[in-house]
Amino acid sequence: MTLTMSNNEGKVMALDLGEKRIGIAMSDSTCLIATPFAVISRKSRAEDIDRYNRLIEEQRVGLLVVGLPIPLSGVEGQRAAWVRDYTTALAGELTVPVVLWDESLTTKEAESALRAQGRRGKKMKDRVDAVAAALILQSYLDARRGDVVDDIG
Repeated sequence: MTLTMSNNEGKVMALDLGEKRIGIAMSDSTCLIATPFAVISRKSRAEDIDRYNRLIEEQRVGLLVVGLPIPLSGVEGQRAAWVRDYTTALAGELTVPVVLWDESLTTKEAESALRAQGRRGKKMKDRVDAVAAALILQSYLDARRGDVVDDIG
């Protein structure tokens, strides 16, 4: 799917979906720089969607990017199928467009970056999902600078 993204209104928000936690990142108002925003505990889909909608409104978000786990083999598994299903449900309930974006190795990169900052154990665990979401978002923002993104959705 090709998505044209010229003159997007608002910030871009990204999600790194996990079984227990969801990492959230936000772009700056110019949509050039991604920053870790929060880590939230997963609840029901309905409660999660309500939280996303509140954030979208509060932060003036114009687009949501969801990380899609694609293994190095390129063959999507159960986790990717779950993310696609979750994202389809999101897209039907949100007021902004939703894009899937490859999240390959972002959690490992996030863990390495946090270790390099001296974070270990609970301090790292509490932050890793938001940092992974920021890596997903920064990859997306960097790729879209040419105004056309070939995403994987």
